[in-house]
Amino acid sequence: MTDLLGNQYVMALAVFGMFAIVAWIVLEKMAAGKSRSMERLDEIRNPGKRRQVEDSLIRKQEGISRVLEAATPALAAPLQPKTELELNKLKARLVNAGFRNDSAPMMFLGVKVMCLAVGFFIGGGTAVLASGVSQKSMMITVICCCLGLFLPEVALRFLIKRRQQAIFLALPDSLDLMVVCVEAGLGLDQAMRKVAEELANVYPVMAQEFALCNFQLQMGRQRAEVLHELGARTGVSDLRSLAGILIQADKFGSSVAQALRVQSDAMRTRRSQLAEEKAAKTAVKLIFPLVLFIFPGIFVVLVGPAAITMINEMLPTMQANSG
Repeated sequence: MTDLLGNQYVMALAVFGMFAIVAWIVLEKMAAGKSRSMERLDEIRNPGKRRQVEDSLIRKQEGISRVLEAATPALAAPLQPKTELELNKLKARLVNAGFRNDSAPMMFLGVKVMCLAVGFFIGGGTAVLASGVSQKSMMITVICCCLGLFLPEVALRFLIKRRQQAIFLALPDSLDLMVVCVEAGLGLDQAMRKVAEELANVYPVMAQEFALCNFQLQMGRQRAEVLHELGARTGVSDLRSLAGILIQADKFGSSVAQALRVQSDAMRTRRSQLAEEKAAKTAVKLIFPLVLFIFPGIFVVLVGPAAITMINEMLPTMQANSG
């Protein structure tokens, strides 16, 4: 019995030491990196370094895109949308995530098929090797295939949400800068170009959208059409309402600067209201981790010694009385 307890004690210490070493290595790696302020100072000292990193990343992304574009047409054939409406919905979702290439739907469907194949061969193969051909291994294979099939959908939703959040947070500052430009005498097109240039480093997503709108205007498209497409392309309700206000101001000849200022104030108010709403929900969200993880530990620490003392004192008495 003593040997068994000793082995369990050694095993517990070994597991604890392993996790401690892994946590120490992870913290060391995280602490070894430069802070964001130091990275910004390095970018200011050497502006060309950031451009080189961005160019290398762009080249890698272009190479991966070319490989996927060449390999996905045959893979995407089984998942090809049956109707034009489904294809348009898929294109709209990809555009909301920032993928505007014409081959983006085909590449997305091909990636889904590849993830399905990876889940089948890796997850299913591991299950078959571990437990043989059985009902359990078949169930694990089906689950891995489903996870591989829906993993790109989850990633796409995450990218859409992150991009829309970035646009939502960038809108008030962008509109303030646009108001300054319009009141200084610039037209709406020139103001959008100036905002895209000034906010390229701070809000790159918003700057790209304004730059694309300005490029479309230079190509001769109607302003109302470009603004309407801006709201539909991003999928952000505030940007759609902004596009509608600018279209009406351009149509009826009202003050664009005043419309932008009112919209900016409304967006700031809405952003503060959302922050207050999230803060109010924090107390409710903390109930579950408190009840599941913190309260049991506190209960064991407070009641455990008293329970052990009661058992040690009462158990001999009960045994004596029963004897």
